[in-house]
Amino acid sequence: MFESRKRSIAKAVSYRVLGSCLTAAIALVLSGQWDIALGIGLFDGVVKMGAYFVHERLWARVRWGMPRRPDYEI
Repeated sequence: MFESRKRSIAKAVSYRVLGSCLTAAIALVLSGQWDIALGIGLFDGVVKMGAYFVHERLWARVRWGMPRRPDYEI
């Protein structure tokens, strides 16, 4: 019922790679400088990947909205 930590990490990494590429592209358009854009994209990815992982792990503990397990199973 709960996701494994490896799955949460894989989801965080894949989501942040996409998000950081978009952030770097926006930074490149605004600054016109590759080094600044890549630095912003890298920093953004590291910080937000950690935040996403913590967010996922906290939500994995919240029972709200999840189906109830039966008291017994046959």
